[in-house]
Amino acid sequence: MQVKKITYLFFIIFIMSLHIKAQDTIKDKKAKVSLSKSVEKLERSIDTNDDFKTAKNYEELALVYQKKGDLAKAEEFYKKAETLYTKLKKVEDKTRVTRSIAQVQERQNKMVPAIQSYESAGRIADDEMSQRLNYNDANRLRNQSNPKAQSDYINSNIQLLEEKSKDKSVREFKKEAIKEEVANAYVKKAEADLSAAETEEAIESYKNALDYVKDDTEEAIKIKNKIAEVYKEENEYEKALTIQLNLLDEARKNKDFETEIKQLQEVAEIYFQFNQPEKGVQSLKESYTLATEKGNSKEVKNSLNQLVAYYKSKGNDKESVLLYDDFLTHFDEIVAADSSLIEDKVFQISEKKILQLEKEKALKDELISKKNRFNYFLIGSLALLFIFFALIVKALYAIKTKNKKIALQSLRREMNPHFIFNSLNSVNQFISENKELEANKYLSSYSHLMRNMMENSNKDFISISNELEQLKKYLALEHLRFQDQFEYQIRIDEQIDAEVTFIPNMILQPHLENAIWHGLRYKEGKGNLLLQFQLLPKKVQITIDDDGIGLTQSQALKTVNQKVHQSRGTTNTLERIKLLNELYKMNISFSITEKEAPETGTIVVITVPLLDKI
Repeated sequence: MQVKKITYLFFIIFIMSLHIKAQDTIKDKKAKVSLSKSVEKLERSIDTNDDFKTAKNYEELALVYQKKGDLAKAEEFYKKAETLYTKLKKVEDKTRVTRSIAQVQERQNKMVPAIQSYESAGRIADDEMSQRLNYNDANRLRNQSNPKAQSDYINSNIQLLEEKSKDKSVREFKKEAIKEEVANAYVKKAEADLSAAETEEAIESYKNALDYVKDDTEEAIKIKNKIAEVYKEENEYEKALTIQLNLLDEARKNKDFETEIKQLQEVAEIYFQFNQPEKGVQSLKESYTLATEKGNSKEVKNSLNQLVAYYKSKGNDKESVLLYDDFLTHFDEIVAADSSLIEDKVFQISEKKILQLEKEKALKDELISKKNRFNYFLIGSLALLFIFFALIVKALYAIKTKNKKIALQSLRREMNPHFIFNSLNSVNQFISENKELEANKYLSSYSHLMRNMMENSNKDFISISNELEQLKKYLALEHLRFQDQFEYQIRIDEQIDAEVTFIPNMILQPHLENAIWHGLRYKEGKGNLLLQFQLLPKKVQITIDDDGIGLTQSQALKTVNQKVHQSRGTTNTLERIKLLNELYKMNISFSITEKEAPETGTIVVITVPLLDKI
C-alpha cells in the first residue's frame, strides 16, 4: 500500500513538472525592466509602426531572455532587431546586435553560425576596434582544439577593450558596455585555461572578470559560482564551501530570496560531497521551505527532487512520503504565490499578440508595397505616356516649325522671279537702244548681286552689313536704269554695329523696288529715295522714304496685273513677318503710309528687335 502511494505521488510530481512553468525572475538592475514591461513596450512600438523603437525593444526583450537563460528566444529576437537595423541602415546598432547573436549562438554550441555571425559583425563594423574584436572571436572559435591560440585571441580583445575603457572621449554608457565585454572576455579566457588544465590561471581570470562586474550582482554571483565549481572539480571543498556560504550570507543580507534558495542547494551539494549529509539535508530542507513560502515552484521541485534522491539512496521511503504529503498540502499556496506562472501566462498571451501584430504589420507592409508598386507602375506609365505625348508634340512642333521655315523660304524666293524679270527687261532695253556698254555693266553688277542673294537665300536673318551690300548693288542697278528719275541715300546710325546686328533677309528689297517702280518712276522730275537705319531702345527702325507719286495715284495708273503684284508684295512681307515672329518669338512690326498733301510719296517703316545673335 505504501509503495502504491509513493508511485501515485511520483506520478503527480511528473504531471506537475509538465505543467508548472519554470520561474527565473529577472534581476537586471541595470536595465530595471521586467519581461512583461519589455513586451508592452514592444507591442506599442509595433502598433505605432516605429521601426527604430521596435528594433530597440526587440533587442531589450532578447537581453531579458538572454539573462533568463532562454537563449533560443534571445537569438530569435536579436535577429528581428538585426533585420530592422539593416532596413534602417543603422550600422553601429546592427554591428552590436549581430555580435550579440554570435554570443548567444556560441552559448548554444552553434559554433559554425556563431563564427559566421562574428565575421558578419566584423565586416559591417565602421570602427577598427569592433572589427578586430569580432574577427578575433571568430578565429577563437575556429581554434577550439587549441587553448593557447584561443587565449592569444582573447588577450588581444582584453587589451583592446581595456585601452578603450581608459579613453576619456568614450561616453559613460559605452564604458559600461565595454566593461561587460571585458568581463565576458575574462570568462572566456578562464574557460580556455580550464581546457588547457591550467586551473590557477582559470581562477585568476574569473577573479579579473569579477573586477568588471562589481555593480552587477547577478553576474558576480554567476562568476563566483563558477570559481566554486573549479574548486569542487579540484576537490578543494573547503574553498568552494567558503565561497558558497559567503554568497548565502550576502543573499540573506540583501533579502535576495531566489539567490538564497539556490545557494542553499549549492551548499547542500558540497556538504554531501564533503561527507556531511546531515548539513546537506538541513540546507535542502531550508531551501525547500523558503521556496514554498515564496511560491518559487521551480526551486520547490529542485529541492524536493534532491531530498527524495538522497532519501531513496538511503532507502528511507518514509521521509520521501512525508515530503510529498507536505508538498501536496502546500500545493495550492505555492501555485497561488508563484507570480511567474501568471507572468508566463500573460507573456504567452502577449507573445501571441506580438505575433499577430507582426503579421498585421507584415500584411500592412505588403499592402503598402503592392500599393507603391502599383503607384510606381501608374507613375511610370503616366511618365511614359507623357514622354510619348511630349515626343509627339515635339515632333509636331518640329514639323510645324519646319513647314514655317519652308514657307518662309518659299516667300523669300517668291520675290526673286519678279526681280529677275525686271532686270532682264532692263538688259533687253539697253541692247535694243544699242547701249552695249551699259548692258555689259548692268549684267556684271546683276551677276554679283544674284550671287550674293543666292548665298544668303537659306538664311532667315543676315547682318545689316551684308544686307546693305546687296541693297547698294541693287540700288546701283536701278539707278543705272532710271538715272534721270531719282537719286538715293543710305543713312545708318553711327551707334549701330552693322557687322553684328541682324535683320530679316530680303525684307527691304521689295519695298525699295516698289518705291522706284511704282512711285519715283512716274514722278515728273527727279525724285529722292532714302533708306535709313536708326537705333532705338532695344530695337532697330528701318525707314524707306520716297517722294514719288504716292499710293493713290500709283494705284490709278496700274494695270490689273500690276495691282495684283503690288498687293502680293505687301502680303508677302506681312506673311514673312508673321512667320518670323512665330518662329523666333519676337515682335517685328511693319507699316506703310502715304504722305499727306502737299507732300507726295510713301513711307515704309519696319521695326526689328535688336539682335546680335541668331
